[in-house]
Amino acid sequence: MSTAPTPNHDAVRFAARGSSHFDLLLAMFCVVIVISNVVATKAVEVGSGQVLLGPVQLWPLVLDGGVVLFPLAYVLGDVIAEVYGLRAARRAILAGFAAAVLAAGTFFVVELLPAASWYENEAAYSAVLGPVSQIVLASVAGYLAGQFLNSWVLVRMKQRSAERRLVARLVGSTGVGEVADTLIFCAIAASAIGVTTFGAFLNYFVMGVVLKVGVELALMPLTVRVIGWLKRREPGYYAG
Repeated sequence: MSTAPTPNHDAVRFAARGSSHFDLLLAMFCVVIVISNVVATKAVEVGSGQVLLGPVQLWPLVLDGGVVLFPLAYVLGDVIAEVYGLRAARRAILAGFAAAVLAAGTFFVVELLPAASWYENEAAYSAVLGPVSQIVLASVAGYLAGQFLNSWVLVRMKQRSAERRLVARLVGSTGVGEVADTLIFCAIAASAIGVTTFGAFLNYFVMGVVLKVGVELALMPLTVRVIGWLKRREPGYYAG
């Protein structure tokens, strides 16, 4: 007969972060941040022709490569905040910040080093990784604001509803965090990827929010299952 504790949906609980599960989530979080910063240096334009509404460019869509992976950072941030709490989320956010700065600093130092006489890709290296410092500045500013807001909103909502209304707090916290993150990121990074007009900027910002939130909503069933799995397996989450 199973002796697993019965969940109390009226209690606000968080797991201790000293487990291998948290370590794995933290490592994945940092990797996602670093990779997203690198691929965000590529501007992406989806569609042909041009559709304008006043000064706003509606088509083609203007994005950056970071949209492919960066939404996963918010999924992981939601999982960490929901299961481990605000202090653990802050630790993950600061660890991701440190990883991003270390990567950018390394790219910058390597760019300054003299290339070997037979090395033919110096211009390509500078073109691809040269803008990373500006991208990292944009990412770090937006990321810190967005992730802290995301975690804070989620935890505050959980303190009111305990184990109930998980999807509502995942959606609410993600919306707040992604809007703040994307606005700050786009404002700083736009020139680095060639977005120079106001209409293209609005397209870049709005479509960034829509696509990132859309990806997270599509992944919501998986996110809920992962959170439930972790809660059942973290020692002490339902204890007491």
